[in-house]
Amino acid sequence: MEQRLKKVLSQLSIGPGEWVGLRYHREHSQSREVRDTHPDSNENSESSGVMIEWLVHGQFGYAATPDFSEQSLMRTAVRAHELATAAAKRALHRFDASRRPPSQGRYSSRVRSSLGVLTEAEQFELLLSLTKRMRTSDAVITATASMQNVQVESCFVSSNGAHFEQDLSLVTVALEAVGQKNGVVQKRSNHGLSAYSYQGGAEFIVGQVLTQQADKVAIQLHELLDAQECPNENTHLVLSPDQMMLQIHESIGHPLELDRILGDERNYAGSSFVKLEDFGRLKYGSEILNVTFDPSVEHEFASYAFDDCGHPAAREFLIEKGFLKRGLGSLESQARSGVPGVANQRASSWNRSPIDRMANINVEPGNTSFEDMIAGIERGIYMESNKSWSIDDYRNKFQFGCEYARLIENGKLGRVLRNPNYRGVTADFWNKLVAVGDASTLGVFGTPYCGKGEPNQSIRVGHASPMCAFAGVEVFGGAG
Repeated sequence: MEQRLKKVLSQLSIGPGEWVGLRYHREHSQSREVRDTHPDSNENSESSGVMIEWLVHGQFGYAATPDFSEQSLMRTAVRAHELATAAAKRALHRFDASRRPPSQGRYSSRVRSSLGVLTEAEQFELLLSLTKRMRTSDAVITATASMQNVQVESCFVSSNGAHFEQDLSLVTVALEAVGQKNGVVQKRSNHGLSAYSYQGGAEFIVGQVLTQQADKVAIQLHELLDAQECPNENTHLVLSPDQMMLQIHESIGHPLELDRILGDERNYAGSSFVKLEDFGRLKYGSEILNVTFDPSVEHEFASYAFDDCGHPAAREFLIEKGFLKRGLGSLESQARSGVPGVANQRASSWNRSPIDRMANINVEPGNTSFEDMIAGIERGIYMESNKSWSIDDYRNKFQFGCEYARLIENGKLGRVLRNPNYRGVTADFWNKLVAVGDASTLGVFGTPYCGKGEPNQSIRVGHASPMCAFAGVEVFGGAG
């Protein structure tokens, strides 16, 4: 494919001040699911094509095709030129080729064990065994285990010499059990909706980790069926890394996307309470809050070497010692806003143009052990695994629910609580951060389902965080 793209590129008539880029993208996906010890779905899909973008009079135009013939690629290039020419007449901002660096290199997910070690039958047998482990009594009314393996190949070439290739191997496993007892219905999963998502191979599937997770799901589901409702009070809140994933995603990731702040997403995915003048000034959280954009973390779900426009990816502080420093904005958004950003211009497929997206957004570890964190709290609530979320269009006021909670009393974890929820306002909430766990409490998770853009793009995101404690948070139960 590289040679075909380069051949087409060499045949294009590129005028002064113009730039052309060709991006090949292929994605192969396998999805298996077992429900209540019976196979429920078995899906294989593949999609591939080429996106061509052309810079004309300071404006980019895009066109795409799934046909790899030279004739089709040439027609697509002509269409991209036509669209750029038409758009340039109404440009809000004029760009130049500096927004498309001439990057060269290669990136591949580190795979310790090939997914090929498991046949399709063996994958179903594994999922079947996991559902059986979760169905430990008649109180478990349904148990589901699913697995998704995705292979992504991409290649990018451009008129200013860019040439890079990136190959991703992605694994997601989701376990969920639902139980009913005396009119109480509860759900427990392995860390929330598809949070067990990583770059890698069979090393995330084989071994004891999934059987241990299935056993934990079953044990904690029965605890929830016998648990009391979470109380309604203003108290200390300790969040596990799998719930911090959602908290980071919704109240740090989305509000820092520069295209939202510039208004590009306002009619669909929403805007942000953050203003351009807040960068470098806003005290987003307490002084122990440090948040990085880091696509270099091995095995985290959204790691890569270059964004889809060729900007080399690097670790950057978004928030340092509580202060907002940098936005989630591409080279285009940085030019428009005057705000420093990151390498995050990403597309979900060959037929989507790249836009500002999250990648790996991580809370950096502090120096407090989990034992010391709990010991320092006289009364509070500890929560795990997101179950529900609601946040306004400005990513400001939010209300989140979790699957599992425990009461903290006199510095110790106490009884299990069901239907735990909490609410807050973004900057106020992060300024209530009073303890950040050390590296021993760190958890790395991800999501395959971050949606944004028109037409919609569902993209993969990673989040890592230690345990975190907040003071003076409003928590409430299902009856509240």
